[in-house]
Amino acid sequence: MQPAIPRWSGRWLWRILGWLIVHASRWRVTGEFPNRARLVVIAAPHSSAWDGVFGIAAAMTLGLRPTWMAKDSLFRGPLGWLLRQLGGVATDRSNPSGVVGQTVAALRQSPAMWLVLAPEATRRKVAKWRTGFYHIAVGAGVPILPVYFHYPERRIGIGELFHPTGDMDADLRALYEIYRPWRGKDGKSAVPD
Repeated sequence: MQPAIPRWSGRWLWRILGWLIVHASRWRVTGEFPNRARLVVIAAPHSSAWDGVFGIAAAMTLGLRPTWMAKDSLFRGPLGWLLRQLGGVATDRSNPSGVVGQTVAALRQSPAMWLVLAPEATRRKVAKWRTGFYHIAVGAGVPILPVYFHYPERRIGIGELFHPTGDMDADLRALYEIYRPWRGKDGKSAVPD
């Protein structure tokens, strides 16, 4: 793996656990990771709670150390400790003010951070994506890496780096086209109708 990518250090047990999960579930990862220290990763379609399990396991297997955000209710009790160890950051979705600005600052200051977000922000079908990921990428001056879950083939795909232009509507349309072919669990598309 390239040197700029955020990596696990000395966590061989995590890599073995990730490998066991990925191989037991017969998922595979296709595509190439870019040699970038900082970027925003969008993972879609988000159609099952298993998306997170398979995505984190794949990252562990590859030795990647992403930072990812999820609703704060997932971080209660002993599960919260484990999720934080795996790169999770709890977010209060009822009060989004300030989250984007704080995340932009954290991404700018970090020497190496891959921030993973689900643009749908839910497992349900949505009319449009949430745009926090876009504002974070533009604010931090980093590209967006599209990653998709394609359940019919049990594949996690790595797309090409997407460089936001600042025209959010046009950029979202372009990102929707990237995700149009991929299907989540039960055939869910990441692309809003």
